[in-house]
Amino acid sequence: MSIILGVDPGSRITGYGLIKVEKNQVSYVASGCIRMPTDDLPMRLLTIYQNIGELIRQYAPSQAAIEQVFVGKSVSSALKLGHARGAAILAIAEAGLPLGEYAPRTIKQAVAGTGAADKKQVQAMVVRLLGLNRTPSADAADALAVALCHSYSDNPYGALR
Repeated sequence: MSIILGVDPGSRITGYGLIKVEKNQVSYVASGCIRMPTDDLPMRLLTIYQNIGELIRQYAPSQAAIEQVFVGKSVSSALKLGHARGAAILAIAEAGLPLGEYAPRTIKQAVAGTGAADKKQVQAMVVRLLGLNRTPSADAADALAVALCHSYSDNPYGALR
């Protein structure tokens, strides 16, 4: 059995999702969002770091996965996203977890069958793949999609290879 922590980093909202992989079956463990209580960037990064660390202590995942940075709206946004990723990666590294990193298109391809899937399609596929009775928020669904992508991957830590 393996528990995978998926992280969808953001400087305002960071999504997280945990799935369990056992005998080539995936099941939902938990998901949610870390919401930043302040506009102060250093405090937002500390919030991400502390919350990811707490999730690791609470659920004891054996591996983690995170979305790679992409340049969307602006370089400034990409830099802030990079900072958020760094805070999450630091908490994951401190726990000694192996980490997979995936491009947004790769994640969408893995769960929705197309790298051009929109947020609603990703949410719908996460609900279907995990047999959920309610739709998680977009950020939590994205984090669950990251964990699912990792479980399907060919990397050494992919659980359902």
